[in-house]
Amino acid sequence: MAFHKVEICGVNTATLPVLSKEEREELMVKLKAGDTNARERFIQGNLRLVLSIIKRFSNSEENADDLFQIGCIGLIKAIDNFDMTMGVQLSTYCVPMIIGEIRRYLRDNNSIRVSRSLRDTAYKAIYARENYTRQNLREPTIMEIASEIGIDKEEIVYALDAIQSPVSLYDPVYSEGGDTLYVMDQISDKKNKEENWVEDLSLQEAIKRLDERERRIVNLRYFEGKTQMEVAEEIGISQAQVSRLEKNALKRMKSYLAM
Repeated sequence: MAFHKVEICGVNTATLPVLSKEEREELMVKLKAGDTNARERFIQGNLRLVLSIIKRFSNSEENADDLFQIGCIGLIKAIDNFDMTMGVQLSTYCVPMIIGEIRRYLRDNNSIRVSRSLRDTAYKAIYARENYTRQNLREPTIMEIASEIGIDKEEIVYALDAIQSPVSLYDPVYSEGGDTLYVMDQISDKKNKEENWVEDLSLQEAIKRLDERERRIVNLRYFEGKTQMEVAEEIGISQAQVSRLEKNALKRMKSYLAM
């Protein structure tokens, strides 16, 4: 797959526009008011997000052009359904929508066939979960999904499991300002939370050598078991910044402990 070619689906990716924060906010207000030109400009200004996401599917046999088109569908759905009052960044909302759209396409075209009824059940559960999350700002339980779509929870779990594709912890999810976020960056560190390695004096000395913000990030990530997204929201910076600061802090701690 040619994921690094300049032209995809007739679009010269080297000339894709980049919107400033002010432009994004202005266009979002206009498109929500029904301005079709603003909607078109907003979509064009976010196509780089689709490009960054389809790279994570580089091991797929699907053509990059096809994945880009499917990713654009996910982007458009996300933009049309985005609620500015939710208090989340557009990219935070768009990324899972784009990934979900691509995964649905890959599942439907997978050589390992899953029955239509199972796929229908899984998709109903996924849509119910997405709608519930948008309305309640939290993930629903399986019981809540089952109640919403009127299907037994056991059948929902079986259907969702049947359409799942294996994902590596080192698969890239999104890249912002040159900082790549991986699947493992979005997973809570429960193991380290439960262990008593905080009592290790050498480790505590290494942590003391970090600045205040780095110490806070390390504490939230590895002592409280929070995801990078949760840390970013608590500190008030982007997840990409959390990822960069965390990696720098761990590198400095490792250098100290190796002395």
